[in-house]
Amino acid sequence: MSHEALQPDEQLRAALSQVIAVINPTLADRLEHDVDSYLDLIDATQQGSQEIAQLLQAAVTSARLAGASWDRIGQRMGISRQAAQQRFGRTPADNEIINLEATRRLTPVTAFDEMEALSEAGREGWHSVGFGMYFHDLARSDEQWEHLRVGAFSAKHKDLLQAGWQKIGSMWFPWAYYKRPTGAPVRTT
Repeated sequence: MSHEALQPDEQLRAALSQVIAVINPTLADRLEHDVDSYLDLIDATQQGSQEIAQLLQAAVTSARLAGASWDRIGQRMGISRQAAQQRFGRTPADNEIINLEATRRLTPVTAFDEMEALSEAGREGWHSVGFGMYFHDLARSDEQWEHLRVGAFSAKHKDLLQAGWQKIGSMWFPWAYYKRPTGAPVRTT
């Protein structure tokens, strides 16, 4: 049966099973005769569950950055607005800023305006070192920076790293952020 003929939940289940098979290629054969293989299956499934929970948090954060209300998010998840906000409304802890002249927080930004704001900041020597809901933490340098946002599902990630782009942070869903110095001196205003 092709993936197209499967219902969406069956497609997801099949894809997740394929991921586990790729991560642990000997598991399927060992399930026929090795009791410990079932414990390995538990390990792989638990790790996948933790990753899915992080992806869900990132998806909700991204929806908020895009302007979705807690009410709409709760409706989509089949829970109340309050339950959605309590479960997913945490914001990352602010980084301690030691040198205020060399760091700053670019806020508020959304998925719709952050790249333009990062481009402007990059021309002035600022580059993103971390991000969260409605903000990018920036550090100052003596050269201009360019920033790039690509979909987490993009196949470009290895190519970008090979081209000198640096990954920013670890939140990889649904966006991945990259930066690289241009070598040009900072634009003075």
